[in-house]
Amino acid sequence: MAVNRPMPSLLEGVTIGSWLQLADPAIAEMMARGPFDWLTIDLEHTSTSIGEAGRIIRIVDLAGKPCLVRLSGHDVAQTKRVLDAGAAGIIVPNVNTPEQAAAMVAAASYPPQGTRGVGLGRAQAYGIDFPGYREHADRNLVVIAQIEHVEGVENLEAILAVEGVDGIFVGPYDLSASLGHPGEFDHPDYLEAMSTVGAQIGKTQKVAGIHVVEPDLDALRRAIGEGYRFVAFASEMLIMAHYLADLSEGLQEVRHTP
Repeated sequence: MAVNRPMPSLLEGVTIGSWLQLADPAIAEMMARGPFDWLTIDLEHTSTSIGEAGRIIRIVDLAGKPCLVRLSGHDVAQTKRVLDAGAAGIIVPNVNTPEQAAAMVAAASYPPQGTRGVGLGRAQAYGIDFPGYREHADRNLVVIAQIEHVEGVENLEAILAVEGVDGIFVGPYDLSASLGHPGEFDHPDYLEAMSTVGAQIGKTQKVAGIHVVEPDLDALRRAIGEGYRFVAFASEMLIMAHYLADLSEGLQEVRHTP
């Protein structure tokens, strides 16, 4: 089954992925054929449905790239559905305590390690290879805890210690908002929180990720230089929006050139 074949590791070395917000199959295929190591479907801040997510997972997977899903919340049923559709793992938003992290690891894991219900879908070769999928999932399924609130920063060491949490992923905008300074990435409170995160990164072997929201290569280089190894670079929506904005300026210049 395609979803059970070996894929590039998400947890070794530095990997650069991107976000999928538009749920368009053709755009998802272009992104999967592009320079990224992995892609993540965003269910938290988009109108993407489970059905659309399933189709995108299939497209990205068949292009040979791991496809994760950023859940809309701590939803056990949604977790089962995206994993049964063949997602390579989940990114869990707004994880603030080790108890929350442990609950989501359990939701993604079959008994006896967890509480995930057994369904037969694409991930299980449409019902003919549950044993193969279970072995694959036990070895390869990725659970990433998103740290995007000051409480999560305060509990970061304990969250990283949860067995089954493969890494963390910093959400800069929500973290800054939780400090009362949304989008102010040079504010002392935000810089202090990020310094705390950086200190914990240096103490763990688990992967540390962050979203470089704008398509800015210099910001990407800085993030990697700070020790982040699982880095999301922009999204298909932002890449298109920025390109179109730059193109608009260029076209205006051409229009007014004598």
